Amino acid sequence: MRSALFLAPFDELADPHVVVRLAAAAEEAGWDGVFLWDHVRWRAPVQAVADPWILLSAMACATERVRLGPMVTPLARRRPAKVARETATLDRLCGGRLTLGVGLGDDAFGEEWSRFGEETDPRARAGLLDSALDVLTAAWSGEAYGVPFLPRPVQDPLPVWVAGLPGKRAPLRRAARFQGFVPVNLQHPDQVAEIAADLRDLRGGELGDLAVALERDVDPAPYAAAGATWVLTELGPGSSIADARAVIRGYRT
Repeated sequence: MRSALFLAPFDELADPHVVVRLAAAAEEAGWDGVFLWDHVRWRAPVQAVADPWILLSAMACATERVRLGPMVTPLARRRPAKVARETATLDRLCGGRLTLGVGLGDDAFGEEWSRFGEETDPRARAGLLDSALDVLTAAWSGEAYGVPFLPRPVQDPLPVWVAGLPGKRAPLRRAARFQGFVPVNLQHPDQVAEIAADLRDLRGGELGDLAVALERDVDPAPYAAAGATWVLTELGPGSSIADARAVIRGYRT
């Protein structure tokens, strides 16, 4: 099982210089990936929020091996053509290390949909997500909207991990079209075993990537035994620079 830092770029971790140094330190310590939350707002007491795409570009220049990406970006609030350009460029900048996490997003944690006039209906957002994924798939192949989309990403295919709640079938069906699945709000390793079985059924026996986000004091071993291929050690809202450094130092010790 591979291991990644999973950082919310809020408050102390909203400083781009800090996040870039942490990504480089994680690579040096042996971590396999560094992924960032993608939000424009979060509920109090969080105040400072950094843009993950700018951070990822800087992280790409400061690292050579770790996988990078937003985990996850809500495509319903993004212009698909812009995301296609961003992802292709970022994948080339980092030498083929981008993993794109995608999901519906949720207004509950920061009202970042309702306050900014974005689509709040989950069904409508699901339709926008699927449409955007179709555009990205076409653009990464070299053409979308009837025009060339070049340069293409280094990776073919560029890995896409789809997020979804355990027990929901639609996100699993969506994930079966791509390379990975990220269950949201996991409560128990048994849920991972059920998800793994469903994904194998949908993919004709193949699992793909199954990435679980866990708090730093949770033992990942039962989740790995249940089928997880990645564990994302979560440093969410309220995490400090000292917290991140401690987690990095504690890797596989």
